Amino acid sequence: VQLQASGGGLVQAGGSLRLSCAVSGGTFSRYVMAWFRQTPGKEREFVAAISRSRSTYYEDSVKGRFTISRDSAKNTVYLQMSSLKPEDTAVYYCAADSGVILSSYRSVSGYNYWGQGTLVTVSS
Repeated sequence: VQLQASGGGLVQAGGSLRLSCAVSGGTFSRYVMAWFRQTPGKEREFVAAISRSRSTYYEDSVKGRFTISRDSAKNTVYLQMSSLKPEDTAVYYCAADSGVILSSYRSVSGYNYWGQGTLVTVSS
């Protein structure tokens, strides 16, 4: 299974970006999909997840600003980010797993497949 993340870039505070993560080599419909982010010197942290049935879960600081979605026809998961803040600056990683349980959706250890990361920089 391969995950290819894209869409990162430089944006001013208050702006928007949409990240994409294309999945290949597996059965997309079987995977729980998630986004995590990481800044230098810090652990990778949960941002959002979407289940096979399209239930969504968010880290508190992004609720109301970020939206995760999935397109089965394109085998792609998206993260629409709005009202961006400088503290959202990070490398964003997409993740996938078919066996992750709900209690582990927010855990790095719950996912076996990871994309390469895409850098989001929010200037103040």
